[in-house]
Amino acid sequence: MIMDVKIYHNPACGTSRNTLAMIRNAGIEPTVIEYLKTPPSRQELVHMIADAGLTVREAIREKGTPYAELGLDNPALTDDQLLDAMLEHPILINRPFVVTPLGTRLSRPSELVLDILPDTHKGPFSKEDGEQVLDSEGKRIV
Repeated sequence: MIMDVKIYHNPACGTSRNTLAMIRNAGIEPTVIEYLKTPPSRQELVHMIADAGLTVREAIREKGTPYAELGLDNPALTDDQLLDAMLEHPILINRPFVVTPLGTRLSRPSELVLDILPDTHKGPFSKEDGEQVLDSEGKRIV
């Protein structure tokens, strides 16, 4: 299936790897953007967050980042200040963001990506930890 899909990926992240594998299981080879090496522009980041229906604060990653040291838990910080921090330290951008013609999702958990992919999955799919997400017919297990 030809579909323009972008994943803002971190290969060191299991959730990101699972999401990428689910996209490929749908028969789609996405554009993989390693956002730590090639961060999105401010405009792209703002657009992705809005399209995913999130607030800027909901799109920030706390675990394994300088979140606490930078004082980003301060509720007085504006969205612009939070975006500045995310652009200066891309590790603060939660992952993986996936953009398709069917929508944008922050795919945490990874199976949220299924909401914005066509129903073209090829057989069963299990995450790295063994959790089965799709059955033998490629249908989502609820």
